[in-house]
Amino acid sequence: MKIGLFGINHGPCAVPATAAAVARAAENAGFDSLWTGEHIVLPDPQAPPSPVPAHAPFIDSAVALAYVAAHTSKIRLGTGIIILPQRNPVVLAKELASVDVVSSGRLIFGIGIGYLKPEFDAIGAPFDHKGPRTEDFLAAMIALWSMEKPEYHGRFVSFGGINAMPRPVQKPHPEIVFGGHTRSAYSRAARLARGWFGFALDADGAARCIEDLRQACKEAGRSFEDLEISVTPRGRIEREAAKRFAQAGVHRLILVHRGRSEQEVLQFIAQTERELIGKV
Repeated sequence: MKIGLFGINHGPCAVPATAAAVARAAENAGFDSLWTGEHIVLPDPQAPPSPVPAHAPFIDSAVALAYVAAHTSKIRLGTGIIILPQRNPVVLAKELASVDVVSSGRLIFGIGIGYLKPEFDAIGAPFDHKGPRTEDFLAAMIALWSMEKPEYHGRFVSFGGINAMPRPVQKPHPEIVFGGHTRSAYSRAARLARGWFGFALDADGAARCIEDLRQACKEAGRSFEDLEISVTPRGRIEREAAKRFAQAGVHRLILVHRGRSEQEVLQFIAQTERELIGKV
């Protein structure tokens, strides 16, 4: 069981010195990965389904991961997730290729389609056709990352006669992970990604998602065993609970720290090292 840490770009880790200290501590403790969350803007005042207050700071995912890359050497760096249909895919491909280069090939590209309409409205991004738009944008990004002479002509993005350097260190491109708890999300993971990321699940909920992912892989003609399953558990996780996730088929737990200060986050990392890492 791999253990990741969620929240390297917000909460206490929105302070650069804290993010660096937490990243180093997580790497030294044996965490396999660090993960960002993303909201470019938030509704003010907060209203459902917005998950956090409008004043909550989120450092941009690419900036945060590039920063902690400079303070670490081997821990993987994941976007958990980037809301792809809100982004310009050509610009984002450049930003993430740059993160992969400065981290020596440690990027995991976690993708979601988003759900906060006020956020889309503020950005000027259409709220309709989020799934098809996401798939189109991803295909364009992969073309930029992997083709000798990048060219792509899709429904929502089209280009040719251009190039974008540097290319990612990872070949043919960084690892791709899709998030989401819907049939369409499972299909995207099965068809387009190395992995799937489920958020705020218990072991039984994870097991149900995994069964749906098995079916999606079958429909896509893909071996389910090739798909890496990552889950952020709901609430605090102990060794026996972690074992239940492993028995359900989860490969990585991405833990949310609940610390309100650097010291509390570092204590969480130390506790996780003692209780979970190397024991599940």
